[in-house]
Amino acid sequence: MLQELCYPFDSDAVLRSRRKLLRRLREEEAGGTPLRIAVLGGSTTSDIVKMLELFLRNRGIIPTFWESEYAQYWNDAMFENPSLESFSPELIFLHTSARNVQDFPLPGDPPEVCAHKLTETYRHFKQMWERLHAVYGCPIIQNNFELPLTRLMGNREAGCPQGRIDFLTRLNVKLYDYAASHQNFYIHDIAYLSACYGLDKWLEPSYWHLYKYALAVPAIPEFAYNLSNIICSLMGRNKKVLAVDLDNTLWGGVIGDDGQAGLEIGQETSVGQAYAQLQGYIKAHKDLGVLLAVCSKNDHDNAIDGLNHPDGVLRPDDFTIIRANWEPKSQNLLDMADTLGLLPESFVFLDDNPAEREIVRTQLPGTAVVDFDSVEDCILRLDRSGYFEVTQLTQDDAKRAQMYKANAKRSEAQRQFASYTDFLRSLAMRAEIRDFDPVHLPRITQLTNKSNQFNLTTKRYTLSEMEAVAASSTHIRLYGRLTDKFGDNGIVSVVIGRIEGDALHMELWLMSCRVLKRDMEHAMLDALVDAARQRGLRRIVGYYFPTAKNGMVRELYGSFGFTLVSSKEDGSTVWELPTAGYTYQNHVIEIKKEVTV
Repeated sequence: MLQELCYPFDSDAVLRSRRKLLRRLREEEAGGTPLRIAVLGGSTTSDIVKMLELFLRNRGIIPTFWESEYAQYWNDAMFENPSLESFSPELIFLHTSARNVQDFPLPGDPPEVCAHKLTETYRHFKQMWERLHAVYGCPIIQNNFELPLTRLMGNREAGCPQGRIDFLTRLNVKLYDYAASHQNFYIHDIAYLSACYGLDKWLEPSYWHLYKYALAVPAIPEFAYNLSNIICSLMGRNKKVLAVDLDNTLWGGVIGDDGQAGLEIGQETSVGQAYAQLQGYIKAHKDLGVLLAVCSKNDHDNAIDGLNHPDGVLRPDDFTIIRANWEPKSQNLLDMADTLGLLPESFVFLDDNPAEREIVRTQLPGTAVVDFDSVEDCILRLDRSGYFEVTQLTQDDAKRAQMYKANAKRSEAQRQFASYTDFLRSLAMRAEIRDFDPVHLPRITQLTNKSNQFNLTTKRYTLSEMEAVAASSTHIRLYGRLTDKFGDNGIVSVVIGRIEGDALHMELWLMSCRVLKRDMEHAMLDALVDAARQRGLRRIVGYYFPTAKNGMVRELYGSFGFTLVSSKEDGSTVWELPTAGYTYQNHVIEIKKEVTV
């Protein structure tokens, strides 16, 4: 990652250095995920596309763009377009704004006319979304509407149906209702962005009159960065762990010197209130499925004492893992990543000390490091960074911290057994292996976009693509859910195979690393062979496509008993397993399976 493109960035510098930054990103590129994005604009989009490319490449997504001609978004969405159809977008971004609203209410309009104009304006956009979904079946990101620059009626603009502010507010609510009731549709919140940036600067009129930009050019990096956060979330590029320092980060003071009573936290002082607010904001991330971790140079007992401050919001149990010692923080982050079965790129690091931040940034370039100057600044910087952007929230997300804590208990239990097989049997594992169903499709899709290490093809799916696979008669697909005496791990494995003749060609095989080495991969293979036999298939053909992150599964098919068929110079391999004579490999997991597919 280039630090120049990490939040907070210098927008003017990014605009000036775009070509140089793009060259550097291309030089450092390795294992990025390609993505075809169609941009349908109601105003000029060229610089938005250029900025968006920078921020996406910085997060490992390699975009290819198709752009509509100026203000042709409606025609391109509603009528046949061979160029767009040939491009076959994997994501569509509709860049419209309040300037594309054609029929605002007038001061003399009666309420029923105002209501009719609102309905027709909404219908104009809804028609586009529905046709785009029907034709292309990919995610759509739609700008909401910013407030107008002027208020003809003053404050009354927000209080009567003839006011433009009232009209745009009601129109935005209709967009939000549509997003809440339709999958694969997401709001890019420029109403919030423009308010934060300052409406006068955002809508500086000369940029529209001279260049037909719906926002000021200096604001485009902020716009593109915020948009990139949605795309990164859809592509599984979100961060997973928030690792925080303690002294002068979660509270004011140094626990080892000041003691618990000397810390500033709570409602007694303005500074204490700010730290309590920060702790509350961080704690709320648990409900999003973000794992919280402590990475502090401290005595462990002192750290626990600080976290048990009676006026604090965070408690030791809120953290999945606590590293309070005198080791380098970069090493502690690596150790935590290894313990959790994650990559350092999954972490966001929060520390008040600029020197510690720079060390982590240098030693672990994939780890996001948040720069801030004060506790109040910390909340805003963390919030605006968008590293934990939510596009979908599943039940498994909310339970993720519990799952990883249970993993720590499993690791502790393992030490009590001389035999690893005895340890696995002691877990009393039970797996549910089934064909896809509508209830679990969102989590299945999410897992395909987030799993990078135990993933043999790293093929990504949108929800609509996954729905098509689930309905396909030429595919076999299975998901696996694993529970044991310590708790429910949720859905941890997904396999998808395409039937051709007498063979099943594996398009996807992935598993969450949190259940690594527990024989779940063998249980999935057993169920897959059963499913293939039920369909009269004689062979399973497996594919491995190497990436920068999935080297751990390079020989997985070989360990399963597959025969190597071919290999290429880039490291990709093809393997084959006959279904006849297959010997079941799982001996430690009790299976509840329904594999008729």
